[in-house]
Amino acid sequence: MILSPPVIALSLGAAATSLLAIQASVLGVRIIRKWDLASGSEQQLQLEKRTYLISTLMACAFAFQIASLFLFIFTAEDLHQLFVGAMCAAGTLNVNKFGYPTILLKTGNALLGGVWLIVNYVDNRAYDYPLIRKKYLFLLMLTPLLLAEAVLQGAYFAGLEPDVITSCCGSLFGSGASGASAWLADLSPKVLGTALTAILAITFSSGILFHRGRTWAGAIFSIAALFTFLISLAALISFISPYIYELPTHSCPFCILQREYAYVGYFFYVFLLGGAVPGMAVGALLPFRRIESLCQVLPPLLRRLALFSLVAYAFFALISAYVISFSNLSMS
Repeated sequence: MILSPPVIALSLGAAATSLLAIQASVLGVRIIRKWDLASGSEQQLQLEKRTYLISTLMACAFAFQIASLFLFIFTAEDLHQLFVGAMCAAGTLNVNKFGYPTILLKTGNALLGGVWLIVNYVDNRAYDYPLIRKKYLFLLMLTPLLLAEAVLQGAYFAGLEPDVITSCCGSLFGSGASGASAWLADLSPKVLGTALTAILAITFSSGILFHRGRTWAGAIFSIAALFTFLISLAALISFISPYIYELPTHSCPFCILQREYAYVGYFFYVFLLGGAVPGMAVGALLPFRRIESLCQVLPPLLRRLALFSLVAYAFFALISAYVISFSNLSMS
């Protein structure tokens, strides 16, 4: 195991988040079974006090969860110099079998954790906590994922040994490779470009309609926002990154995090996450817009979330268009 400050921070953070999630889940079971705001019993008063504290702590934990995704990526990128054969984070993650499952699970947890943060914020804005059972049920579903992430991340860090020979990104995302990474790299740029353009058009058109008051467009927008995230990641690997490297055979999604490429990868991933989380939250909260205590709060908030998502995806599209337009590579 390599003990660097980021590794220690990630390990301690995962342990703390897991413990908080377990404690919150225990409280969540009690709330789901016994919460009654109309009751003035001692049990209800204790639940109200504890849920405020636990909600605040879990909000901090999920905020760290999102930040830890980028810290994990940064750590993998920073450690690649210690492993023979690694040219970037792709090689570091391939040192053992836990690297890629960890980053995939961390990405999923960051998305779901971001949605939980927004649901929690909305619930706390209402005087009667109308979503309290639902947000704790959501938390009960997230807790096993957080625990699995902590275990996978711990196993990954424990298996990092400097004498291990790993693969470079060219062998992982190249045409001669096998597996999901090679499949993504081999996808037709024309097909993915068309798919990305189409899903962005659907996302922006439905998002604008929803922002202008067309409630029926909210569900379409939320689903499209999630698919935009997934298709954009595939497009970034298949045909956007080669324009950045100016090499048609180089499709690594991690080398773009390096200084020689102006750290543009971090901007891509921040904007994609910033587009997906509020977009998904719109769909999660839309069914509750008619609740009496939320009817004044939720509709304007949903419109702001949609606008935030659209702005984030617009920046992703603009950066992508810029790097393609000004690249010396031409792929017809």
